[in-house]
Amino acid sequence: METDPLRIAIFSDSALPILNGVSISIDALVGELRNQGHSVHVFTARFPGYKDPDPNTYRFRAIETPISRGYPVSYPPFYRMLLKFRRHDFDVVHTHTPFMLGMVGFRWAESHDIPVVSTYHTLYDRYAHYFKLLPHRYVRFRIAKHTNFYYNRMDHVITPSEASLKWLRRHSVTTPVTVIPTGIPAPQMLPRTDARQSLNIPPDNRILLYVGRLAREKNLNVLLEMAAIAFSQDRSLRLWLVGDGPYRDECLSMARALGIGDRVRFVGFVPRAEVDRYYAAADLFVFSSITETQGLVVQEAMSYGLPAIAVTGGGASAAIIEGENGFTVKNDPEDFALSTLKVLENDTLHASLSEQAIRSVRNSGVSGMCEQVVAVYRHVIEAREELKEHASLARV
Repeated sequence: METDPLRIAIFSDSALPILNGVSISIDALVGELRNQGHSVHVFTARFPGYKDPDPNTYRFRAIETPISRGYPVSYPPFYRMLLKFRRHDFDVVHTHTPFMLGMVGFRWAESHDIPVVSTYHTLYDRYAHYFKLLPHRYVRFRIAKHTNFYYNRMDHVITPSEASLKWLRRHSVTTPVTVIPTGIPAPQMLPRTDARQSLNIPPDNRILLYVGRLAREKNLNVLLEMAAIAFSQDRSLRLWLVGDGPYRDECLSMARALGIGDRVRFVGFVPRAEVDRYYAAADLFVFSSITETQGLVVQEAMSYGLPAIAVTGGGASAAIIEGENGFTVKNDPEDFALSTLKVLENDTLHASLSEQAIRSVRNSGVSGMCEQVVAVYRHVIEAREELKEHASLARV
């Protein structure tokens, strides 16, 4: 029946407490699927010291490697976990990464004749620099080959933006693809004054906010160089970076070398529930990454009325309606700084962008995203049943 609740197995190498776009997307989807009455079981990697609040999360044994610090990698044997998987008679498997646990989910779905859906979250070949012992071009080639292999074996692929869809087609992925942007949770209604006071922000400071990992692929050198230019024109500006990552030390060195160390704050890791305070307290959201498949943090910022300025490229800038809720800029610090100052020096423009930012994400909630995902699930389940019927008739 179209309205029957589904039994769903989700596989991902990355899940909470790791904080990134994949884990946040999974957490939002799982919560809403359960709100709508579906049964969801999550299969992911064990994280050191973390105790799951969710009884339906299964953790594979995992270790950190030199290229996966902060991202434990699962390792075989997986037989005991397979026994747990078999207890539930799942209707559909949904993978969120194409690597170790994505492959496990795919193979188990294949061997149990369960339809499998996968979400393509990330432009993976943009992360080739983490494999330092291998030639960069070779790593990108192997990732591209695996992207083609993996996603062409899915029943259906979900991806969050047109930019990532183009990337899949560029890798000759011919599987049916549905673009479903990740839904953002409703913002907490935090008074701006209270948020700023709780973070000890002086009344005359104006905060440029970045939220995300501190990683090389985030193009943070352009962000810091932009800040140096903007700071030279406006003494009230400060740049706060919420998040942590392997590029932190390099970013600290860049801030010192640019002479802006006293006006940049590396906030570090912030628990998911507390990030809202920073959105509520800031004046402008600034984002330099050109490797995103979507602008999830951009949309989250907008839900708090923050206009956004983002470098064009990837999917992050797709959330911006030029001149209405923010601006897109070239991958150039001077162009970036010019737009930043343009917004902050014009109170009328800032107020208009802020109002439109809230309106532009009003219909980007988790519920709508979930309904679209469930529609994909039901489609692949029905298609699999039709194949079985045709096969049965053919034998007769």
